[in-house]
Amino acid sequence: MSDLSSWVEKNAAFTPSKTAIRFEGEDIDYARFAETIRGHARALKGVHGVRPGDRVAFLGYNSPAMLALFFACARLGAMFAPLNWRLVAPELAYILADSAPSVLVADADHLDLAREAAADRRAVVLPADGIARDAETARGDDSNPGVARETPCLLVYTSGTTGHPKGAVLAQEAIQVNAHHCIHYAGLTDADRVLTVLPIFHVGGLNILTSPAFYVGGTVILHRRFDAAATLRAIQDDRPTQLVLVPATIQAVIDLPGWADADLSSLRLLTTGSSIVPLHLIDAIHARGIPVCQTYGLTETAPVAIYQKPGDCRLKPRSTGKCGLHCEMAIADDDGNPLPDGESGEILIRGGNVLLEYWNDEEETRRAIRDGWFHTGDVGYRDSDGDVFVDDRKKDIVISGGENVYPAEIEQLVHRMDDVEDVAVVGRADSRWGEVPVAVVVPAAGAAIEAADFLARFDGRLARFKHPKDVLFVDALPRNAMGKTLKHELRETVNRG
Repeated sequence: MSDLSSWVEKNAAFTPSKTAIRFEGEDIDYARFAETIRGHARALKGVHGVRPGDRVAFLGYNSPAMLALFFACARLGAMFAPLNWRLVAPELAYILADSAPSVLVADADHLDLAREAAADRRAVVLPADGIARDAETARGDDSNPGVARETPCLLVYTSGTTGHPKGAVLAQEAIQVNAHHCIHYAGLTDADRVLTVLPIFHVGGLNILTSPAFYVGGTVILHRRFDAAATLRAIQDDRPTQLVLVPATIQAVIDLPGWADADLSSLRLLTTGSSIVPLHLIDAIHARGIPVCQTYGLTETAPVAIYQKPGDCRLKPRSTGKCGLHCEMAIADDDGNPLPDGESGEILIRGGNVLLEYWNDEEETRRAIRDGWFHTGDVGYRDSDGDVFVDDRKKDIVISGGENVYPAEIEQLVHRMDDVEDVAVVGRADSRWGEVPVAVVVPAAGAAIEAADFLARFDGRLARFKHPKDVLFVDALPRNAMGKTLKHELRETVNRG
């Protein structure tokens, strides 16, 4: 297998003048993108001494320069380490101390933050345009012929929903397998135009359709950051064929006044995932004639491991699909023993898309990868057709009186209530039952919900042991960059109260 930069290099040979990236009104063709990658590789290697295995970090919004750095690192056998620009300096300093990059590149909006976070580090802090200037003067080789499929190329830190974030090390092969999975479920071809509005510092933003688009020779319409109104305008003006949104961003787009009348005719598929998707959001997209394919995976699986295909997504909208073409999946009990269809257990993934290791954390690596299987920490079941249904995160399950209560089941029901904008269910310690479920609810604008009325709504709709025993009304739920609710913060809140 050639290094990942060969995707762009070879597509530049086939279609040099085709647009690879559209960004803020500018079209960058494949020939120019390939030359930019080569230049960035020359600058990293010749000017800054980056060698195979070194880490190159990036802090900033989505940009062509960020994508060029990713492929340049792959070309050199180095590891690209994208950083979450929503973090504050001490959080970034922890990641920099752990990953020890030799170079930290930052865009103009985040250069001061990068310098603050790296104040005690030896990393060279460079503005993004500095790499471009170095590329103009750098001489010498711009590649590393020793790059192999098992060469680490991406170091992505998990969202840190509990404790410190962990760095997942993904090999070049993992990114290649992920691309094959995207092609298989989405029918991705060189005719596709992928609209990327999610942050590409996250493996989902980078690898669900964005990087695979360069493998097939398609076009990426790249936004600096998510904006609901800009997303809807881009669908109408730039005519993308594919779009990836998470539930929180789907909600933001369909809440726009122009949603009902917007011309969505170019879209042949919307991909979603990242968390369990409320059915009312799927219904809203399906009502506009657009198939909604769910994918399942984690940072540690590159991420696509389980997915729906467009022809199946309307049949089982609660399912996240079948195991991917190039990996294996098992449902297992707490001892790792496989469970029969219909029985819930932990979802395990094995294949070339699974992380090599957690950076600098042998103990966590051994805990997560056993006998070649990655233990996801998610609980679900497989039906007789092979379709997978995710119940919840293993750590989010509420065990009340010896019964498993899946918060997602309660949340799906609450999401269908007209006077509720958002909801999360977490466990609260209870002297009698061990734990009880508590609903944290964001009322819809102008709605006044009485606690007693809300708690009574579950009568006859859920088994009594699944009923929330209390409700907390808040203005907003805490979320990470990909829209996942930070349930550990909510657990702390409800257990304090």
